[in-house]
Amino acid sequence: MNVRRFGKPEKRKDEAERQLIALLYRQYGQVLMRHAMRLTGNDKYWAEDVVQETLLRAWRHAEKLDRDPDLLRAWLFTVARRIVIDARRSKGIRPQEVDPAPLEVLPEPARTDEALSRIVIKTALDSLSAEHREAVEQTYLRDRSVTEAAAVLGVPPGTVKSRVFYALRALRRTLEEQGVTP
Repeated sequence: MNVRRFGKPEKRKDEAERQLIALLYRQYGQVLMRHAMRLTGNDKYWAEDVVQETLLRAWRHAEKLDRDPDLLRAWLFTVARRIVIDARRSKGIRPQEVDPAPLEVLPEPARTDEALSRIVIKTALDSLSAEHREAVEQTYLRDRSVTEAAAVLGVPPGTVKSRVFYALRALRRTLEEQGVTP
């Protein structure tokens, strides 16, 4: 009869691992927490995460752990240190996290300048011929390539380039006349 089939050895193994982790937490939990607090710069929540992850790794490698208390403590401290180092390295790779709270306090910028800029640009665009305005609209405002704009407008790409060139020159002149420097 195969005993593994009924799962009894696995139950004993799981129970032994649970007892080991409980024992590790009782014996090393406080000292490991103090060590993690030093490593994390007294960040209690991060230190708790480090202790939890350290004990989780101990549980995963329970069968390989050395039962000598000095070696076990050194292993736990090393694992905790490596967890903190890995977290710091990954923070260096990711963009800096920003607390949204201060942004809520900032006053909303006045939209007056933006509205005036739109009016000035609209007026300048209206001063262009229809062909030039369509070429600028297709290439700049709709973000199409010259080839795509040519297909939409039904003209050769060279014509689109030429219309955009002259339209931008006319816009620059109109904006300079209005006292706006592009």
